[in-house]
Amino acid sequence: MRAYQRVRVVTYNIHRCRGLDRRVRPGRIVDILGKINADIVALQEVWSIEGRNREEDQARFIAEELGLGFAFGETRRLNGGGYGNVVLTRFPIHTHRNYDITAMNREPRGCLRTDVRLDAATLHVFNVHLGTALLEHRAQAHRLFDERIVNHEELSGARIVLGDFNEWVRGPVSRTLRSHLEWADIRSHLRRCRTYPGVLPLLQLDHIYFDPVLTLEGLHLYQERTAVIASDHLPLVADFRIKANSFGAAHQAQAYASFRGSAPA
Repeated sequence: MRAYQRVRVVTYNIHRCRGLDRRVRPGRIVDILGKINADIVALQEVWSIEGRNREEDQARFIAEELGLGFAFGETRRLNGGGYGNVVLTRFPIHTHRNYDITAMNREPRGCLRTDVRLDAATLHVFNVHLGTALLEHRAQAHRLFDERIVNHEELSGARIVLGDFNEWVRGPVSRTLRSHLEWADIRSHLRRCRTYPGVLPLLQLDHIYFDPVLTLEGLHLYQERTAVIASDHLPLVADFRIKANSFGAAHQAQAYASFRGSAPA
């Protein structure tokens, strides 16, 4: 058995595959993701209409074109189709569950948990898309932990929480997540750290948080020409090294307790 395993992860709000040129082209998203070549892909704002042409069922179309398995977490119905978050992966999917984290009677929002089987353990992937209002996304961030979604007692593996957090500056959402998990800080890896809008990024809305048993080896934005036009967000890509047999519940609890002791307030 290998001493460790490397895993590439990407989070990408694809804006229903509607680009800044106003054209809906799922094939562009497939091309971008194919070049990134990630093992686990978290997509937000995916729109899937079943039973019509293949490209309109965006979740299945993208997965099939890339040869990946997928889980779809529908947050609401939109013009005859499902709309929500998707996780695609080359690893076997053990189980998946969608959580309703809608707050303050605003637009429905969700968190899709997907448990994937790596070589030696299970990795719990939480794909989230929070609301745009300050009080809304603050409440949603708290619900991820207060309602035992990300910290559910049945979880035995390491966790990655990623997606579009819709927090324009560092605030209550980032403070909540960083009190439980490590943060893949783009500023430590890149001169340019903004992910939205794609053509002239002004804001950093997309983030990746992870358990300290994972080692972040690299972080970058995919900024090729097609990606600048294909959506209003840029893909955020992280490379992790995962030590074999490091996911045991006792090991994770110890690492978590150690991290909480030095977590930012």
